[in-house]
Amino acid sequence: FIYDDLHTTRMFQDQLKEKVRPLIDLIDEMRYLGIEKQLNLPAIVVVGDQSSGKSSVLEALSGVALPRGTGIVTRCPLLLQLCYEKHNVWKAEISYREQIYEFTEPSKVVNYVEEAQNDLAGKGDGICEELITLKIKSKTVCDLTLIDLPGIARVAVKGQPEDIGEKIKGLILNYIKRKETIILVVVPCNVDIATTEALQMAQQVDVEGTRTLAILTKPDLIDPGAERIILDIVQNRTIPLNLGYVIVKCRGQKQIDENMSIIDAIEDEKEFFKRHLHFSSLEEKTTIINLSKKLTVTLVEHIKKSLPEMSEKIKKLLGDVRNKLNKLKHEPALDPSEKRKHLIKVITEFIEKINQLSNGDIITEENLFVLMRKDYKQWMGILTNSIENYQKHVQEVAAEYDKTHRGSELPGFSNYNVFRQVAQKLLGELVNPAMMTVHTVREMVQKQFDILSKDCFEGYPFLQQFSKRNIESIQDQQSQMAMGRIKEQFEMEMLVYTQDEIFNIQNKLDSETTDYTEQDKRTNYPELLKAYYEIVVQRMGDQVPMLIYYFILKEGAKNVCSEMLSLLYEDDIDKILQEDSYIEINRVKLKAQLECLLHANEKLNNL
Repeated sequence: FIYDDLHTTRMFQDQLKEKVRPLIDLIDEMRYLGIEKQLNLPAIVVVGDQSSGKSSVLEALSGVALPRGTGIVTRCPLLLQLCYEKHNVWKAEISYREQIYEFTEPSKVVNYVEEAQNDLAGKGDGICEELITLKIKSKTVCDLTLIDLPGIARVAVKGQPEDIGEKIKGLILNYIKRKETIILVVVPCNVDIATTEALQMAQQVDVEGTRTLAILTKPDLIDPGAERIILDIVQNRTIPLNLGYVIVKCRGQKQIDENMSIIDAIEDEKEFFKRHLHFSSLEEKTTIINLSKKLTVTLVEHIKKSLPEMSEKIKKLLGDVRNKLNKLKHEPALDPSEKRKHLIKVITEFIEKINQLSNGDIITEENLFVLMRKDYKQWMGILTNSIENYQKHVQEVAAEYDKTHRGSELPGFSNYNVFRQVAQKLLGELVNPAMMTVHTVREMVQKQFDILSKDCFEGYPFLQQFSKRNIESIQDQQSQMAMGRIKEQFEMEMLVYTQDEIFNIQNKLDSETTDYTEQDKRTNYPELLKAYYEIVVQRMGDQVPMLIYYFILKEGAKNVCSEMLSLLYEDDIDKILQEDSYIEINRVKLKAQLECLLHANEKLNNL
């Protein structure tokens, strides 16, 4: 604030400029590049109930008129960057959603801010969480950055959502809960300070009051006799705040209607406190000029205290950004021979990984072999349970086994055809569960192959689509082959055959716990049948998983590798290695972040 009789303010600005501007510029630059999303930056956030005088305070600090009116005036967070330029004429820049407008006429601020709010929040009284940045360079402002938030609404008016109050509180809380934030609470002098929601919200997140500063507005509206109450508040006797209180008198509606300029309002405020019976002794705790100085010093001190932690976080962010850049692979080569070398490298890496996966040497999101074993265990459980069903069916035909003549039948059986029919019937019931096992394992193998493809070919849409298409096609073929071979295995089992020696060994094992007499040989039939069926279970318990493993995983991986290698003989390498557009955009963004972080880190080290 440079006014004819405020020479001390100019001196204050000139003395602080070399120390203040680099610090505030550093924070603003990091915020501009979006680093605030990963790193909470020191900031002063302005909050207050509706009609608390927030807009008037910001007008006085910035030297320009801002949107005014009843209801919700600030409908989007407004980042107000004030830059003191000793020899510079007034100029401003407003930006949001990648739109930037520069102008040199202070009277246009209101229109630009209202247009920005309408673009973001729509016309009416709705709110939006997107940020609007208004940067003002002038010789009549302090170096200061503030974030103005919507005023707290108690009741929704026509056209507003019923939960508008809760939405605004949620938006405010999102800012003030950060320990890096200084909370600037605006409270009118003519209300009970203890009941203001803005101060109550500040107390919830800043219990000890270490980062809350309160501004008392509208001192000209205090009821006679209530001045002592305000004095106690300003002198920190009522609700103690470490950063204290400042009382200011800004333009009221009557003065605005009378076209009083902001400069004249500053002079009027100065005279008001100078002549006031109770407030004239408060000195530095009154006026916008003292408030601006206090805010600048407070912000700078807050930034300085935050520097060590910021430095550590920036170093961590540097590592994260470098890792992200590395994951984007190398930038596309321009030389054709280098491009082919890069294609060979990319495909070779994929082939190595898919072979390692098929051997169980690497794990993607989940361990493939653990998943397959679970399915194989379920298959084995189905086989084991079928033994009990086998026993039940055999009991029903055991009475028919009463002949002792043996032709081609197995030892100890009579009507061999009846026995074979029982075995074939029960074997037929196992075909569908076996096919379901093939289907389940095929899905998990295809998923794991797709994960590898996405990881190895990230940013290369042609390679991703080509590999994904071939993985699916090959898995279709291989699963059909696996099912065909498994069905053949079942057809062979329908022959009901095993070596006599193998059967006798199994029968002997099953008979060790059972004592049968020759006179009761018919009751032995079920155990003889069970002995054979257990041989079947052992064979199918291994054969089905082995066929699935061989055709779907091993041969599937081999065939996918063969298809990917065929790309090395293609001529259009540019098409194959064409990057996703977002990769280049992301790379540029990450490089900009890296440059900013390196710059910030260097500045922090120097500071």
